[in-house]
Amino acid sequence: MLTKKVMVTVGTRPEIIKMAPIIRTLQKSKIPFMFVHCGQHYDYNMSQKFIEELQLPKPDHEHKIKASAQGIQTARIMIRMERLLKDTLPSLVLVEGDTNGVLATALASAKLGIPVGHVEAGLRSFDLRMPEEHNRRLTDHLSTLLFAPTKIAIGNLKRESVWGKIYETGNTVIDAVIQHLPIAEQKSKILETIYFKKYILTTAHRAENVDDFKVLKNLIEVFIESPLPVVFPMHPRTKKRLRQKRIYAKVKASKNVQILPPLGYFDFLVLMRKCEFLMTDSGGIQEEATAPCIKKLVLVTRLSTERPEAVKCGFAEVIGVEKQRILEAIKNLSQCRRELPDKSPYGDGKASEKIVKIIDDQLSF
Repeated sequence: MLTKKVMVTVGTRPEIIKMAPIIRTLQKSKIPFMFVHCGQHYDYNMSQKFIEELQLPKPDHEHKIKASAQGIQTARIMIRMERLLKDTLPSLVLVEGDTNGVLATALASAKLGIPVGHVEAGLRSFDLRMPEEHNRRLTDHLSTLLFAPTKIAIGNLKRESVWGKIYETGNTVIDAVIQHLPIAEQKSKILETIYFKKYILTTAHRAENVDDFKVLKNLIEVFIESPLPVVFPMHPRTKKRLRQKRIYAKVKASKNVQILPPLGYFDFLVLMRKCEFLMTDSGGIQEEATAPCIKKLVLVTRLSTERPEAVKCGFAEVIGVEKQRILEAIKNLSQCRRELPDKSPYGDGKASEKIVKIIDDQLSF
């Protein structure tokens, strides 16, 4: 008789961070599981570094998918995961978020008749230019168990008539921040390397921003001209685009911008805790900033967000990608600090416990 087993899959930095509390909760439970890295981010600084830093178990299975066009990457992950799924036959495959690896794993599982559990189900930006929007929508419609972080996410799923069972759990990213910030503040030395006493922490990596030269140029000019200095951990994709367009040297030479390599999770948490506010196109950062121990405002350099709860509660403001509008928002925020709620709209830090309990009840381990 085959042992029932949960397959926990990750492929990128945000997935590792958000799955970490679930993996720890599974370790404390009686539920057997295997840990799989599907290979979307195989660069050490963007992936393995986080597994080691968070003291997670070494993946039982690990793939490396070479960077390529999105369709090819998705197909390659799907082929690798299908082989692994046939060999291991898990009772449930757990995926998180909206990456190509998430969709590829969900497709491979569904085609083999293996149930899928989607952590962070129901998020919608309603911007179909974004590959992440395709990935999250399709994954939700392939999933048997949908772990929605908020009531807004549940409403999205119900309007689309998904067939799986829907549960409101909160978001495991809040669990992760609460668990890890005290450790980060003890271990991280990143503040010793920062030139500025007050700074904006910024990131930029989404395809619709960094692959569009006009938008990327706007963002770089904002960083250089910002009334507050900018600390900029740079994603490899962004650095590549800046070099291709021959403007990397310009931003590196700016005394207003400190470029950092991709950071470990602990270093990034500490920078978030100490910054004045954040400016980003990341979805996960919009959530992390709402954790009570961080509590920072985020300027979202996108045209839309799949985290409307953060906007509604006052934690986030979608400011688009036009240079003058962003600079005006920075100026206003630097002159007038806003009061933010004490509670996060993404839960109380117990999402992983709720998710594991639901899995246990549904699969009867």
